Amino acid sequence: MTFQKLATYIQRIENTSSRLKITEILSDLFKELTPPEYEKTIYLLLGRLTPIYKTLNFGMAEKLVIRAIATSSQMDVKEFTKEYKKVGDIGEVTQKLKTEQASLHQITLSTMEVFDRLVELATDEGSGSQEMKLSKLSALIQDVDALSARYIVRIPLGVLRLGFSAMTVLDALSWMHVGDKSLRPLLQQAYHVHPDLGVIGRRLMEKGTSEVEKIQPALFTPILMMRAERLSSGAEIVDKIGECAIEPKFDGFRLQVHKKGNEVRLYTRGLEDATFMYPDIVEGVRKEVTAKEVIIEGEAIGYDIAGENFLPFQETVQRKRKYGIAEKAAEIPLKLFAFELLLLDGKNYVHVPFHKRRAKLESIVKNSGDTAKDTVIVADENIESDPKKIELLFDNAIAKGLEGIIAKKQDGTYQPGARGWNWIKFKRSYSSHIDDTIDCVVMGYDYGKGKRTQFGIGAFLVGVYDPNQELFVTLAKIGTGLTDDEWRSLKKKSKKLASAKKHKQYNIDNLMECDVWVDPGIVVEIKADEISRSTVHTAGRIMKPSKSGNAITVDVAGYALRFPRLERFRDDKSEQEITTLKEVEKMFILQKTSR
Repeated sequence: MTFQKLATYIQRIENTSSRLKITEILSDLFKELTPPEYEKTIYLLLGRLTPIYKTLNFGMAEKLVIRAIATSSQMDVKEFTKEYKKVGDIGEVTQKLKTEQASLHQITLSTMEVFDRLVELATDEGSGSQEMKLSKLSALIQDVDALSARYIVRIPLGVLRLGFSAMTVLDALSWMHVGDKSLRPLLQQAYHVHPDLGVIGRRLMEKGTSEVEKIQPALFTPILMMRAERLSSGAEIVDKIGECAIEPKFDGFRLQVHKKGNEVRLYTRGLEDATFMYPDIVEGVRKEVTAKEVIIEGEAIGYDIAGENFLPFQETVQRKRKYGIAEKAAEIPLKLFAFELLLLDGKNYVHVPFHKRRAKLESIVKNSGDTAKDTVIVADENIESDPKKIELLFDNAIAKGLEGIIAKKQDGTYQPGARGWNWIKFKRSYSSHIDDTIDCVVMGYDYGKGKRTQFGIGAFLVGVYDPNQELFVTLAKIGTGLTDDEWRSLKKKSKKLASAKKHKQYNIDNLMECDVWVDPGIVVEIKADEISRSTVHTAGRIMKPSKSGNAITVDVAGYALRFPRLERFRDDKSEQEITTLKEVEKMFILQKTSR
């Protein structure tokens, strides 16, 4: 397929807000692609050159891309920048320039050729690489038509943002293959253990569902991490899963560790390769995990050697950085508390009962037993069926500065990417207040007034995710409770994701419109006194036609947070890991029954 034809598909997707329609467009596109074309095309549609867990950065700042566009069109950089600031979309301005200046150099490039040229551009390194990148991008812009240029220039900046999720792609693959969504469960199961849409779709195209069914956990391909359900008492936990394993719930970074021989890679919950950030963990795994090939999970938490205690998240989070890594590692050493085994020497342990996974995990971690000296430590475990003892373990964990406890079903399997009753978070609720926090995505902000004019931001809108609709829905607009530094930090983070248009996956009432829209990417942990009902928030809101049929009115009010306040930024989480609408509904019910 030519990239020019692909650009027409991208334009249709960009102009469509309906998830069902986007699914149909993607399905039609996939039918026209060969398996190799599909694999590279899906990466491009996601604004990438690789699956999400691999890092291949273009290394091009916005100013360099602007220079490349200006060079290709022989336009003054200042004039282009002026027009770009007025329009707010670098692709739209580029398309306009290309339309006005018919190129004599325009040639027809295939999607594969464009992909390969972008890879070549991204992999340029060393002395003079910036000028080489500029030259190659400028030449590529010259070679393509105006519509193609509109989308190509967005890719190096990570702003293609077509507004569909991985699940929409899986639906489209199912429609392509069988004409309906019946293959979604099979494809989703494969995606959860091998989150590479390119590989899954290519295998489906080449060999059908039988090949997709064979997809298993593999080293250096992160598995989507399992999540826990919530309950608020020891009695509820025992009623639900009976005798269970109780482990501490640490307040740090969850990491998935892949080891083959001496090679170790670390992945975050958002599938980011974070190996370079935590050299002390890498070295500890090499020395203390005896298995040759293994995938384990654990929580990395800062440790105060002198005081022999765990550090709060605010200090642990300082280890998430790109520079000064060795110095900060010496200042805040990390301990990895291992609690899961997923693969060992070629055997898949995902479907093995927990008590057997746990026994094998203990057998492959060898250390001195001295927390101050060891880096990898198997999390403590207590087998309990007494609700009172479970609650005592919770109180002890809180007293140690931990988040609480996790109860694990003894014969439960590991459920990649899912939230199930095989793991249960103990979260105690008090009277009408919600003790738990809610992880939200920042959706937009309003300009500041008074003192906050100096920050350029005075209130921000947050929401949770509704997987049934594949939409982000609103819970609160927050304008108080932040320190000056937190306001500045939020503005800085928002600037990178600011958009002139509301994201397609946002369901927002007109009364909650923002001065500036922010694409999904900033996760904040929010504390509130209570979950209430509101007609202006869309989380759980149900609409119906009015009696006259001329308008849509609120039938059931949505959920809203009462007295919401920022607890902390969750840079360790992606927008795929935020609280879901279903969880908010459960917290609302739990809050009512505890009164």
